[in-house]
Amino acid sequence: MKKNELVQRITKAMPRMSKGQKLIANYILNHYEKAVYLTAAKLGTIVGVSESTVVRFANELGYDGYPKFQNALEELVKSKLTAMQRIEVTNNRIDKQHVLKTVLQVDEEKIRHTLENIDEINFDLAIEAILKAKNIYIIGVRSCAGLASFLNFYLNIMFDNVKLVNSNSISEIFEIIHRIDADDAIIGISFPRYSKRIYKSLEYAKSKNAKVIAITDTAVSPIAECADYALLGQSEMVSFVDSLVAPLSIINAIIVALSLKQKDEISSNLESLEKVWMEYEVYDDTNDFFNEEKKDRCD
Repeated sequence: MKKNELVQRITKAMPRMSKGQKLIANYILNHYEKAVYLTAAKLGTIVGVSESTVVRFANELGYDGYPKFQNALEELVKSKLTAMQRIEVTNNRIDKQHVLKTVLQVDEEKIRHTLENIDEINFDLAIEAILKAKNIYIIGVRSCAGLASFLNFYLNIMFDNVKLVNSNSISEIFEIIHRIDADDAIIGISFPRYSKRIYKSLEYAKSKNAKVIAITDTAVSPIAECADYALLGQSEMVSFVDSLVAPLSIINAIIVALSLKQKDEISSNLESLEKVWMEYEVYDDTNDFFNEEKKDRCD
């Protein structure tokens, strides 16, 4: 995986930095988990330089203002922090008196940001690649395993060529995908902290000329860099938990878009499935339940 872009910029610019800027650079490299939510003035106070020196530092690295620099720093933090560090970093960001409201507001913000920035042309091309694929592989592990399973559930209703890769063993993953080729497509899902297993799997699929679709948070994430189509959904650290509401919305959109393209096939499949569900009582029929209750009371 490539080194974080911010770290690369700092390392490259270090020789030409002023003494004050080097103090800022060293503090960030050694204490990024603390620096991420500091204002320019507060960061300057901690390292002993002026606020304007901090702003010039951000400009020196090629960022258009300190807020853009902070966004890059947040990407570094998301990919580097341990679970315990994430708790410490987010501790002061959560309103402990209104946890529910705070978390829902964070989720709402991430969906809004995703809506404003997602590439619809890229999305449409990804849908076409899925439709044309001989085999569709879906891979997601750890916190992303639930997203992969959700997508797999609905795609299995539409297609008979879907393979879910949900093992945490790298050897088992490659045993499933080793036959992937140029006629296939693979959908990989990974968010900070990024999974090396997912990256290696998509890298392998790319080497076999399969169409690679990445669902991730940023264009510079490891799996986005080896994807033909990257669908970007904003994620957020909420304590040690990843907020993946926006990525789930993208997955919902994939399912809906494919269902519109496969309307006739879905209707036929669902009709068959309904007969099976009824025959084997897969779902509780609420009307029958209440009718039985009413009958018992009348008797």
